[in-house]
Amino acid sequence: MSRPTALIVRAPGTNRDGDAAFALDLVGAETKRVLISEVFADPKLLHEAQMLVIPGGFSFADALGAGRLFALELVTRLRDELTTFVEAGKPVIGICNGFQVLVRTGLLPGAGMTVALGENTNDSVPTGFVCDWVRLQPVSQKCIWTAPLVDDIECPIAHGEGRFICDPDTMATLVADDQIAFRYSTPNPNGSMADVAGICDASGLVLGLMPHPEDHVLPRQHPQYLRHHRGGLGRALFQAGVDHAKDV
Repeated sequence: MSRPTALIVRAPGTNRDGDAAFALDLVGAETKRVLISEVFADPKLLHEAQMLVIPGGFSFADALGAGRLFALELVTRLRDELTTFVEAGKPVIGICNGFQVLVRTGLLPGAGMTVALGENTNDSVPTGFVCDWVRLQPVSQKCIWTAPLVDDIECPIAHGEGRFICDPDTMATLVADDQIAFRYSTPNPNGSMADVAGICDASGLVLGLMPHPEDHVLPRQHPQYLRHHRGGLGRALFQAGVDHAKDV
């Protein structure tokens, strides 16, 4: 398959779908942006896609908690379809609000483990919404999105509830099973346990991360570009997903 279809599913309040589409178009995907209601009306949209993307934003205005209503809609109407999608070997990525959605659906981190994304803190003091640039270290060799990555990624964050939390047993399992996809290699911006910025499921196909690698896929998108900064592109992450999807 030359250009796998990446289905980018939006909800009211989603605002990073265009950025995700740009990044995926750049590395060889055929992108299709649809509202969640369109998928409910025609599940064939999901069946025929080779990749699933839940982009960032403020789905349903973060009513009742970040990503909660979007996740509830997905698991109520598409639980079996989502399970079948992953079982078919198709990659899934959730970015920022999309990560929150995947956690709340139970697609991340996996059966028997519970994680949460809480309000940002710094030394246990709430910090509110944080918008900044961070550096991410790819960790997992199981995750199909991160295994090919060699260099750190530099990209922005923009969230109020990105603090990764889990119990010690779950953390030990995530580490032992190679499900820590990314860690912050710059100072931890939100109080996440063990500097975790993203995780994958047990299959390595489903990735969730809080930062926005889709917003640094061209050198000119970095704020230091005019000072000759050229590294840390997020492009390789999306290339890894597309390369995997070509073989599905």
